[in-house]
Amino acid sequence: MKRLYFVLPDTESARRTADDLLLARIEDRHMHFLARRGTDLGKLHEASYLQKSDMKHSVFYGLVLGAASGLLLGSWMVLSPPEGIRLELVTLLATSLGGAVMGAWAASLVGASVPNVHLRRFAAAVDGGKVLLMVDVPRDRIDEIRELLARRHPEANSGGLEPTMPAFP
Repeated sequence: MKRLYFVLPDTESARRTADDLLLARIEDRHMHFLARRGTDLGKLHEASYLQKSDMKHSVFYGLVLGAASGLLLGSWMVLSPPEGIRLELVTLLATSLGGAVMGAWAASLVGASVPNVHLRRFAAAVDGGKVLLMVDVPRDRIDEIRELLARRHPEANSGGLEPTMPAFP
Protein backbone atom coordinates (compact mmCIF):
# COMPACT_ATOMS: atom_id res chain seq x y z
CA MET A 1 0.00 0.00 0.00
CA LYS A 2 1.06 3.53 -0.74
CA ARG A 3 -0.35 6.69 0.77
CA LEU A 4 -1.49 9.46 -1.57
CA TYR A 5 -2.05 13.00 -0.29
CA PHE A 6 -4.59 15.46 -1.71
CA VAL A 7 -5.46 18.95 -0.48
CA LEU A 8 -9.16 19.77 -0.89
CA PRO A 9 -10.68 23.25 -0.61
CA ASP A 10 -13.47 22.44 1.88
CA THR A 11 -15.46 19.70 3.62
CA GLU A 12 -18.10 19.54 0.88
CA SER A 13 -15.44 18.76 -1.70
CA ALA A 14 -13.98 16.21 0.73
CA ARG A 15 -17.38 14.49 1.04
CA ARG A 16 -17.80 14.29 -2.75
CA THR A 17 -14.25 12.96 -3.11
CA ALA A 18 -14.88 10.31 -0.45
CA ASP A 19 -18.05 9.23 -2.27
CA ASP A 20 -16.16 8.85 -5.54
CA LEU A 21 -13.41 6.87 -3.83
CA LEU A 22 -16.01 4.58 -2.26
CA LEU A 23 -17.51 4.02 -5.73
CA ALA A 24 -13.99 3.19 -6.94
CA ARG A 25 -13.89 0.48 -4.23
CA ILE A 26 -11.50 2.23 -1.87
CA GLU A 27 -12.71 1.31 1.60
CA ASP A 28 -13.55 4.01 4.13
CA ARG A 29 -10.87 2.71 6.50
CA HIS A 30 -8.23 3.59 3.88
CA MET A 31 -9.32 7.26 3.72
CA HIS A 32 -8.19 9.67 6.41
CA PHE A 33 -9.16 13.34 6.53
CA LEU A 34 -7.40 16.09 8.45
CA ALA A 35 -8.89 19.55 8.88
CA ARG A 36 -8.35 22.58 11.09
CA ARG A 37 -9.29 22.04 14.73
CA GLY A 38 -13.01 22.60 15.22
CA THR A 39 -14.00 21.73 11.65
CA ASP A 40 -16.98 19.37 11.48
CA LEU A 41 -16.03 16.50 9.18
CA GLY A 42 -19.39 14.80 9.59
CA LYS A 43 -19.19 11.14 8.58
CA LEU A 44 -15.74 11.46 7.04
CA HIS A 45 -13.10 9.26 8.63
CA GLU A 46 -10.89 11.64 10.63
CA ALA A 47 -7.15 10.96 10.80
CA SER A 48 -6.23 9.07 13.96
CA TYR A 49 -4.07 10.39 16.77
CA LEU A 50 -1.13 8.29 15.54
CA GLN A 51 -1.51 9.77 12.05
CA LYS A 52 -1.65 13.34 13.37
CA SER A 53 1.19 13.10 15.88
CA ASP A 54 4.80 12.06 15.48
CA MET A 55 4.38 9.19 17.94
CA LYS A 56 5.53 6.30 15.69
CA HIS A 57 8.55 8.20 14.39
CA SER A 58 9.61 9.26 17.89
CA VAL A 59 9.10 5.83 19.44
CA PHE A 60 11.29 4.24 16.78
CA TYR A 61 14.15 6.65 17.44
CA GLY A 62 13.68 6.36 21.20
CA LEU A 63 13.80 2.58 20.94
CA VAL A 64 17.04 2.61 18.93
CA LEU A 65 18.78 5.29 21.01
CA GLY A 66 17.60 3.72 24.27
CA ALA A 67 18.88 0.29 23.26
CA ALA A 68 22.24 1.77 22.25
CA SER A 69 22.48 3.66 25.54
CA GLY A 70 21.57 0.52 27.47
CA LEU A 71 24.21 -1.43 25.58
CA LEU A 72 26.84 1.18 26.48
CA LEU A 73 25.78 1.11 30.13
CA GLY A 74 25.82 -2.69 30.16
CA SER A 75 29.28 -2.76 28.57
CA TRP A 76 30.59 -0.37 31.19
CA MET A 77 29.03 -2.47 33.97
CA VAL A 78 30.52 -5.74 32.64
CA LEU A 79 33.98 -4.24 32.04
CA SER A 80 34.17 -2.48 35.42
CA PRO A 81 31.82 -4.25 37.83
CA PRO A 82 31.35 -3.06 41.42
CA GLU A 83 33.64 -4.64 44.02
CA GLY A 84 32.62 -8.19 44.86
CA ILE A 85 29.96 -8.54 42.13
CA ARG A 86 30.43 -10.71 39.06
CA LEU A 87 28.31 -9.65 36.08
CA GLU A 88 27.64 -11.97 33.15
CA LEU A 89 27.01 -11.07 29.51
CA VAL A 90 23.27 -11.31 30.15
CA THR A 91 23.74 -7.88 31.74
CA LEU A 92 24.19 -6.48 28.22
CA LEU A 93 20.87 -7.93 27.15
CA ALA A 94 19.06 -6.69 30.25
CA THR A 95 20.43 -3.16 30.04
CA SER A 96 19.77 -2.98 26.28
CA LEU A 97 16.15 -4.08 26.74
CA GLY A 98 15.68 -1.73 29.68
CA GLY A 99 17.20 1.14 27.72
CA ALA A 100 15.00 0.39 24.71
CA VAL A 101 11.85 0.40 26.84
CA MET A 102 12.81 3.59 28.66
CA GLY A 103 13.87 5.29 25.42
CA ALA A 104 10.64 4.37 23.65
CA TRP A 105 8.56 5.57 26.61
CA ALA A 106 10.41 8.89 26.93
CA ALA A 107 10.29 9.50 23.18
CA SER A 108 6.57 8.71 23.06
CA LEU A 109 5.94 11.53 25.53
CA VAL A 110 7.69 13.94 23.19
CA GLY A 111 6.18 12.49 20.01
CA ALA A 112 2.66 12.80 21.35
CA SER A 113 2.93 16.58 21.37
CA VAL A 114 4.70 17.03 18.02
CA PRO A 115 2.87 17.07 14.65
CA ASN A 116 3.62 14.25 12.21
CA VAL A 117 6.78 14.99 10.21
CA HIS A 118 5.09 13.83 6.98
CA LEU A 119 2.27 16.35 7.43
CA ARG A 120 4.36 19.47 8.10
CA ARG A 121 4.28 20.47 4.45
CA PHE A 122 0.46 20.58 4.60
CA ALA A 123 0.21 22.57 7.86
CA ALA A 124 -0.31 25.96 6.19
CA ALA A 125 -3.08 24.62 3.94
CA VAL A 126 -4.90 22.89 6.81
CA ASP A 127 -4.56 25.95 9.05
CA GLY A 128 -5.97 28.01 6.17
CA GLY A 129 -9.20 25.97 6.19
CA LYS A 130 -8.42 23.33 3.58
CA VAL A 131 -8.91 19.59 4.14
CA LEU A 132 -6.11 17.07 3.72
CA LEU A 133 -7.04 13.65 2.34
CA MET A 134 -4.68 10.75 2.97
CA VAL A 135 -5.74 7.68 1.01
CA ASP A 136 -3.99 4.32 1.14
CA VAL A 137 -4.15 2.48 -2.17
CA PRO A 138 -2.52 -0.65 -3.61
CA ARG A 139 0.53 0.06 -5.76
CA ASP A 140 -1.20 -1.09 -8.94
CA ARG A 141 -4.07 1.40 -8.47
CA ILE A 142 -2.06 4.57 -7.82
CA ASP A 143 -2.36 5.93 -11.37
CA GLU A 144 -6.05 4.98 -11.55
CA ILE A 145 -6.89 6.89 -8.36
CA ARG A 146 -4.82 9.91 -9.38
CA GLU A 147 -6.60 10.02 -12.75
CA LEU A 148 -10.01 9.64 -11.09
CA LEU A 149 -9.38 12.58 -8.79
CA ALA A 150 -7.89 14.70 -11.58
CA ARG A 151 -10.95 14.02 -13.76
CA ARG A 152 -13.72 14.24 -11.17
CA HIS A 153 -12.15 16.71 -8.71
CA PRO A 154 -9.90 19.23 -10.44
CA GLU A 155 -10.02 21.33 -7.27
CA ALA A 156 -8.01 18.64 -5.45
CA ASN A 157 -4.31 19.43 -5.41
CA SER A 158 -2.06 16.39 -5.36
CA GLY A 159 0.28 16.48 -2.39
CA GLY A 160 2.45 13.61 -3.49
CA LEU A 161 3.04 10.06 -2.46
CA GLU A 162 4.44 8.67 0.77
CA PRO A 163 7.24 6.25 -0.08
CA THR A 164 6.16 3.37 2.13
CA MET A 165 3.12 2.40 4.12
CA PRO A 166 3.47 -0.09 7.00
CA ALA A 167 1.66 -3.40 6.68
CA PHE A 168 -0.13 -2.86 9.99
CA PRO A 169 -2.69 -0.10 10.67
